[in-house]
Amino acid sequence: MAVETTSRSAPATAGGEKGAAGGRGRGTAKKSGGGTGAARLRRAVARHWYAWAMVAPVVLVIGVIIGYPLLRGVYLSLTDADEANVERTIGVNHIPSTYRFTGLENYTEILGDSVFWDRLGWTVVWTAGCVGFTFGLGLVLAVMLNRQVRGRSFYRIAMIVPWGIPAFVSVFAWKMLFNEKSGLLNQVLDGGGIDAVPWLGDPTWAKVAVIAVNVWLGVPFMIVAMLGALQGIPGELYEAAEMDGAGPWQRFRNITLPGVRTVSSTVVLLSTIWTFNMFPVIYLLTRGGPEDSTEILVTYAFRLSFINSPRDFATSAAWGVLILVLLSLFTIVYRRALRRQGEVW
Repeated sequence: MAVETTSRSAPATAGGEKGAAGGRGRGTAKKSGGGTGAARLRRAVARHWYAWAMVAPVVLVIGVIIGYPLLRGVYLSLTDADEANVERTIGVNHIPSTYRFTGLENYTEILGDSVFWDRLGWTVVWTAGCVGFTFGLGLVLAVMLNRQVRGRSFYRIAMIVPWGIPAFVSVFAWKMLFNEKSGLLNQVLDGGGIDAVPWLGDPTWAKVAVIAVNVWLGVPFMIVAMLGALQGIPGELYEAAEMDGAGPWQRFRNITLPGVRTVSSTVVLLSTIWTFNMFPVIYLLTRGGPEDSTEILVTYAFRLSFINSPRDFATSAAWGVLILVLLSLFTIVYRRALRRQGEVW
């Protein structure tokens, strides 16, 4: 009996020991699993320390150049800082700042003022018009330059020349061309018996002029980007489509457009951001005139901070923050739209 009792109890004891061992194993597994994240981080740093060392200076410089001004601008937008109450030094006299924190008061005033919505409306029209014409012309010219034509290299270089000229030089050249009295454009019109056009003196013509100049500056970049995309499309697709009886328009719609979609989606986003903040063309060509008809958001923010007296730093900073928010929202919506179309970006 004693032997049987012992033999029966042995499996139970073994099972208990096994369960205890299993419990200890599970506890050990949980403990080791908890330290996996830190261990992975240490291994990543040890393995890629050289990459981290190379990236660190760039991150530091970007943080100083972009991060601090951004945070400073957000803070100023929540105050009533202007030329009269900021910290300044006049001769040997140091005057401390006296501006105060006002919260969202600046944003409330801006959003409740028709000036903001008028500027925003024209900025959207300006951006959509410039990007639309730039993309259309760039794609058409890229398709033409992608063919085997005589003098193709010369045409490609000629199309890229405007991109190599500094923007302010191009704008000043166009300003002379648009001169109502002695400009080349009006002289050509006068030779054809057409009255001179007040290119920069009439609100409507001024808007046409700034869009035309910006399109001229942006087309070369679009041509280069679209040429790269077109050259990545296999030529066999066009040959097969032509053998199947597809016409030029069908080949363009079913092969060219899908083939350049990935590149075009990126360059359209970049072009939109650049055009939305395109300060040199507007400021150097029209100064926002005539009658503030060509003033966009960024030029008005500049006017508040550097031209108007007293200079309103807080309101200008609030305009800058709103511009950043608008572009961020556009980027988010644009990215989601691309994802719904199957694009990975």
